Amino acid sequence: MTDQGLPEPVPSPIDTDYELGQDNVTGSVGPIGFDVHNPVFAISGLAVVAFVFYTLALPEQAAGVFDMLFAAVTHRFDWFFLTAANIFVIFCLALIVSPWGKIRLGGPDATPDFGYVGWFAMLFAAGMGIGLMFYGVSEPLSHFTSSFGGVTVGEDGLRTDWAPLGGAEGDAEASMRLGMAATIFHWGLHPWAIYAVVGLALALFSYNKGLPLTIRSAFHPLLGDRVWGWPGHVIDILAVFATLFGLATSLGFGATQANAGLNAVFGLPIGPVTEVLLISGITAIALVSVLRGLEGGVKRLSEINMGLAIILLLFVLLTGPTLALLAGFFDSLGAYFVYLPALSNPVGRTDTNFVQGWTAFYWAWWISWSPFVGMFIARVSRGRTVREFLISVLLIPSLVCVLWMSVFGGAALQQVVADAYTAAQEADLPLQLFKMLDALPLAGLTSIIGIVLVVVFFVTSSDSGSLVIDTITSGGKVDAPAAQRVFWACFEGAVAIVLLLGGGLAALQSMVISTGLPFTLVLLALCYTIVQGLRSELDAPAKLA
Repeated sequence: MTDQGLPEPVPSPIDTDYELGQDNVTGSVGPIGFDVHNPVFAISGLAVVAFVFYTLALPEQAAGVFDMLFAAVTHRFDWFFLTAANIFVIFCLALIVSPWGKIRLGGPDATPDFGYVGWFAMLFAAGMGIGLMFYGVSEPLSHFTSSFGGVTVGEDGLRTDWAPLGGAEGDAEASMRLGMAATIFHWGLHPWAIYAVVGLALALFSYNKGLPLTIRSAFHPLLGDRVWGWPGHVIDILAVFATLFGLATSLGFGATQANAGLNAVFGLPIGPVTEVLLISGITAIALVSVLRGLEGGVKRLSEINMGLAIILLLFVLLTGPTLALLAGFFDSLGAYFVYLPALSNPVGRTDTNFVQGWTAFYWAWWISWSPFVGMFIARVSRGRTVREFLISVLLIPSLVCVLWMSVFGGAALQQVVADAYTAAQEADLPLQLFKMLDALPLAGLTSIIGIVLVVVFFVTSSDSGSLVIDTITSGGKVDAPAAQRVFWACFEGAVAIVLLLGGGLAALQSMVISTGLPFTLVLLALCYTIVQGLRSELDAPAKLA
């Protein structure tokens, strides 16, 4: 096989007659060149254009469709999302302790392309940066409030409250523990296991087997050379849709939070017009990063953002109730493991609002993000062993998320319980971070840092996402013309805008959970193909690191 930007595979390439780019259409329109896979690019691009026009032309009808999709998927398939996510966690933990953990991605002589600092920064920024900013304060407060309120039952005998499990009515301490455990459950092992499955599959079959860096390549053990035909086309098109709508959801959250922060600090009006202008402006910034490439764009912005995130984290920790927050980190981590079996149980639950409105949505969101984050992780993880890869992708980011939620969510909870300060608790979700910061020193400065973090996370997500979608729609090439990444970056912003206009955050949630459902099947199949790929690596002992 020819190579287009990826290192030459060393260990055990799969024997196939497929040539990278053989189905691509190349050419130029004036000075703008293109090199796209036919028919993946054409179908994906036309479907996205049709979706944008439909949502803009018939916004009320589109909003109704979005609501119907969200209800249908969450009500009928919540058990499926929970079961699948549990499988991914168990699968990753088993690989860490297995003999396959010694296999090196890229071969025994491969060396990492990035140091640990740059690698971790890109993992964190691409994985869930905007989400942590949006939910770091609001989710612990939400679960605490619903848990403290206890269980309420409607006339039909079904629960109407949003408390996780059985709540903790009237018990502030127990409500804090349950609220933090539920939050960490949504941001800990399960989402990172989802990312790790896709990232490991892509890295293994690209660096060790010599196949193109696309989702379809990981299905070669199941489909053989049929992956280069329509079965593979469908898999890659699903990956494009899942990635696009998962990104649009995050960009929508980022825009609403940036709008809320700018309103709090500078009095900028809150509303769709401002959010559209924000998405447009930040997408324009992302285009500059896209043109600078992975090293000069995403990596540098990710490192800047991690530095700012650490500064803000330390500021809240040191100016807030420091000892209580440090103790809360360990207490929250302990509560997470205590409640984990019950929270991850997929059957017999009575807390249906929590399971369907929170957990099922989150798992679908992470799954829809998984082609994007998984491919991005694969792009920057050559040279790592399977064990090093999984520990770094699964455990270390999970601990960072626990620390983040414990500090930001813990500070907001202490304000409510210890100080009777309820401004953050009573504010709308996008504004709660800034209301929490209002109670600390230098609120104006820290709010500006928070806005900058949201914006730069927005840029790195858009930049990384356009890079990944372009790789998929160019048949696995990583050096396709930059104009194609510009095209996808623009359409990511356009989809986020039309979804906000066509139904707000509810529309974003509906589309992400709808695309996440079919892609869950893809991830379950990847677990099997990873085992087959790793097994073939062990057939040659010299391939071990």
